[in-house]
Amino acid sequence: MRQRAFTLIEVLVAMAIFAVLAAFAYGTLSQTLLSAEILNDRMDRLQALQRTVRMLTDDFQQLAPRPVRDELGDNLRPALDTNFQTGFAIELTKGGWSNPVVLPRSTLQRAAYRLEEDELVRYHWYTLDRTLASEPVGAVLLDGVEGIQFRFITESGDESDRWPPATRPGALGARQRPRAVEVILRLTDEGVINRFIEVAP
Repeated sequence: MRQRAFTLIEVLVAMAIFAVLAAFAYGTLSQTLLSAEILNDRMDRLQALQRTVRMLTDDFQQLAPRPVRDELGDNLRPALDTNFQTGFAIELTKGGWSNPVVLPRSTLQRAAYRLEEDELVRYHWYTLDRTLASEPVGAVLLDGVEGIQFRFITESGDESDRWPPATRPGALGARQRPRAVEVILRLTDEGVINRFIEVAP
């Protein structure tokens, strides 16, 4: 029996069909990989935002009424301070600093937030009453930040953009805490995010 072979035209048609199917498959794979990359970037962004909000929430919920001495030891700095002369957007004393290896330090921590370029950076010190030699440790929490703002609600329900309030100067104001804090984050990709945080009494 005589065997029939493929003609040149049949081979060319088969190759053309295979090339079309391969092009479709490559396009689908490329789109899938691109979608996965976009999804991963989105998840990383949301996780960074959640970590930032959680860190802010923990700091304000554990706000301690403990003022600190300045670097020269002459003046008391309020437990919660929005004096921009310090170089920070806000500075505070918080509790709950775990000490699992029993280091010779307090369980209170002095922390501060500052916007550098488009990054929100959190700083903390290892001592509360620091000296000129005390250097803060910084960690970038979130990028793509256009601005951060704080609004404070007093026990009487009044609102203030600064703390301590102008009506509470001196030692009394240095220890006073707000009833709640509103944190306003302006992000390049998410717009404005507001978070109300109740301060533990």
